[in-house]
Amino acid sequence: MVEIAVGLGVAFSLVFAEIFGVAAGGIVVPGYIALNLNNIWTLAGTLVVAFVTFGAVRLTSLFVFIYGRRRLVLAILFGFIFGAALRNLVADPVYIASDIRLEAIGYIIPGLIANWFERQGILRTIAAVTIASVVVRLLVMIIMGGKLLA
Repeated sequence: MVEIAVGLGVAFSLVFAEIFGVAAGGIVVPGYIALNLNNIWTLAGTLVVAFVTFGAVRLTSLFVFIYGRRRLVLAILFGFIFGAALRNLVADPVYIASDIRLEAIGYIIPGLIANWFERQGILRTIAAVTIASVVVRLLVMIIMGGKLLA
């Protein structure tokens, strides 16, 4: 099921970017977000890490020239570090209530989202990721015969 969601996410990201001129937070992001649409805390953790990563890249850019590939690599690196910190260092992971875990999706997804925050703006990126992820989730549900993703 992961392969189907990521594959559809890649295809839909390409179509979305070509038709609307807006990237959905990186080519693999919609597929992974679609797989986690039922877990609001994981989505929240991903956004928190993406915003912290975005701030860290912006702060770093005050002292170092960051553009192109450097910005992408730095965003992914910061996203990896902050995501791992949220997942491992802070109460393994952060438990808000008995069944609620605040953690990021994967290790590179928050960095990819933060990179697109920088490139095309926060609101545009969040809107594109949301729309693309919902469409990918619906397509996966259709392909899987109406099964809800776990």
